Formats: sequence, structure tokens, C-alpha cells
Amino acid sequence: MSTTDITPPVDKKPLWRRWLLEGLIFLILFIAFQIWQVRDTARGAAPAFTAQQIDGQPFDLTAWRARNPGKATLLYFWAEWCPVCKTTAGNITNISNDWPVMTIATQSGSAAQVASYMQKNNYRWPTVNDPKAEILRQFGLPGTPAFVIITPAGEIQFVSIGFTSEIGLRLRLWWASRESS
Repeated sequence: MSTTDITPPVDKKPLWRRWLLEGLIFLILFIAFQIWQVRDTARGAAPAFTAQQIDGQPFDLTAWRARNPGKATLLYFWAEWCPVCKTTAGNITNISNDWPVMTIATQSGSAAQVASYMQKNNYRWPTVNDPKAEILRQFGLPGTPAFVIITPAGEIQFVSIGFTSEIGLRLRLWWASRESS
């Protein structure tokens, strides 16, 4: 037997440890990125605003929240040109069946253009048009999609930017509603 025929022993550590470590690193980086993204967003009491919905009805955040006592509310900032917003649209449709949701169309054209886009895509959510992103800036949000969950007491409980799952939103809405109990 020659010395070249001998292979060194292979370290047989379980793969699950490596996957767990990689998953943990990914989770830490994801959370750190989320925290960095929302660093300049509004905190505490939700900024009050009034606007006009695309159907011509007036909207007042404080009055709308008062019509939904004991429930957390969701503000969903989106844009018709945002590809990620298109992937979250189904989540918003499902959630709006069970929770108070107001959507804010940001930099998406006139109210008529937003209404046409929503009709074409079968979006049936109540929507405020924010053509100059003034409401988006009032909340300190860097872009869309953005989700702001407000407790029944009017405090901003959760803010997230980018894709968010339906179950994640439902859990946060439930938690924010529970906080007031």
C-alpha cells in the first residue's frame, strides 16, 4: 500500500447544524435590515391626517379609527408601479375582510387613474390617493409597500417595509388589538 492511497478522515458533522447556523445568520440579517429600514418612521401616536378617498368620500384617520373600537387598524401604502405591491395585494384583500384596512395609493396618478387601476385588478379596498407622497412622508416611510399597524388607542405598534406575509400581518393586528385589552 502506498502513502498516496490513504485519504484523510472526513469530518462528518451533521448538516442540520450548518443549516441552523445559516438560517440564524439569515434571520439576524433580515431583522437588522428591517430595523434599519424603519429607523426614521413615526413612533407613538399615529399622525392624524385627512384626505379624500378615490370614490370622493372624505377620510379622517381619527374618525375612521373611532368607528372601529377595540380593533387594531392597518394602513397599507402601495403604488401601482411597485412590483412587490402586486404580490401583497392578495394578502390585503384577505385581511380587509376581517380587519379595518385603509390603503394609500402613493405616487400612482390621479384619483381616476388609481380607481381605473384598482377596477382593472379587482382591488376592492378603501383607498386614499397620495399623489405627492405627502402622507407617506408624514409617517416617515421610505417607500412602498409599507404597513403601519395602529392600536385601538391610536399608537403605532408595528411598521414594516417590503413584502409581508398575510399570517404575519394577522398576528401583528391580533397582537396590537390585544395590547389595548
